[in-house]
Amino acid sequence: MDIEEKHAEHIDYFVKKASNLKGSALADVVVEATSHPHLFAFSEILAVHNVLELEGTDNGIFLDLFRMFAHGTWSEYKTVASRLPQLKPDQVLKLKQLTVLTLAETDKVLPYDTLMQELDVSNVRELEDFLINDCMYAGIVRGKLDQLRRCFEVQFAAGRDIRPGQLGSMIQILANWLTTSDNLLVSIQEKINWADTMGEMDKKHKKEIDEKAEEVKKTLSLKVSSIISLAVSYLFESNT
Repeated sequence: MDIEEKHAEHIDYFVKKASNLKGSALADVVVEATSHPHLFAFSEILAVHNVLELEGTDNGIFLDLFRMFAHGTWSEYKTVASRLPQLKPDQVLKLKQLTVLTLAETDKVLPYDTLMQELDVSNVRELEDFLINDCMYAGIVRGKLDQLRRCFEVQFAAGRDIRPGQLGSMIQILANWLTTSDNLLVSIQEKINWADTMGEMDKKHKKEIDEKAEEVKKTLSLKVSSIISLAVSYLFESNT
């Protein structure tokens, strides 16, 4: 079973569990889901009606915490930590992993200094251990650690949940990409047509050269024949 299938199974499990619980009982579901070592997307669980009903209740802080794991980062959590439930070690790890994914969305070369600041890591050794053991081995990112340049070169990063309002910008980005692709295809087709035209011109030019060469050969052949005839006539006359 591949990663996508396992991820789908985990989501299905939590969606069903959340659908059968209400109120304070959902707090344990939030903690379990945000601590799960193989779950990195939460939008489908967040969309469960019972979960959304936590809004404005005494347990609303667990809905806010869930949203933080869906869209936020470790540094964002710290700014509102006093208003949210305290995180368990597994949750801290998960939110830091998600933070790396967020950073990788916009930059494919992540400076060590930026990562250490965002993840509250004090030294390079600790940072590299985290990236290798908790990110790359977990399969959520692939990349290269560059100690000389002090950066992490991202080759692949798993996607996070779409943030509110992000869908419109993504659609615009895709529309711009399609327009650029269409323009590129037109440009490529124009170059192909130009190459074909030049090829036909080259063929025509070669044909003209071949024809001229053939004419020169015929002319030279006639001249040579004429010279030979004259030479033969001269020799004949000289002998008589």
